Amino acid sequence: MFWPGMLLVEHKSKGRSLEKAYVQAMDYFPGIKEKDLPKYVLVSDFEHFKLYDLEEKTEQEFSLKDLHKKVHLFDFIAGYKKQEYKEEDEVNIKAAELMGKLYDVMVETGFSGHELNVFLVRTLFCLFADDANIFLHYQFRRYLENRTSEDGSDTGMHLSTLF
Repeated sequence: MFWPGMLLVEHKSKGRSLEKAYVQAMDYFPGIKEKDLPKYVLVSDFEHFKLYDLEEKTEQEFSLKDLHKKVHLFDFIAGYKKQEYKEEDEVNIKAAELMGKLYDVMVETGFSGHELNVFLVRTLFCLFADDANIFLHYQFRRYLENRTSEDGSDTGMHLSTLF
């Protein structure tokens, strides 16, 4: 079976070598256009299976009786893509910590519930908009730096006006 750009399957009779099936599957590659080369190769003797992910350079071997436990390996057939989770950037960690501190300060001053959540989302959006150049030349930051008292006593009033 050949699904251009996705999967090539080579089956052998029960008990035959999966390694030989893989070699035979790879022998088809020279006749396939570059854009149609598969991302996965599956070999089977109808009792045992071996799925090769050619991009990730991984292989998974399992028996027919365990297929139900390994069906997630075939998510690509339904169009699902692998999710990659990476360590958070240090900048994101610091930003989350600062938002947490802001939350704590706001709770201490009597804010809570929906009102607090709306305030935090708006503030986070404005910080993001500054960073992503949605706002021109750090407008939010410059506004706070230039229009509020150094001691912060009128910052709440200015944020209220903005929001």
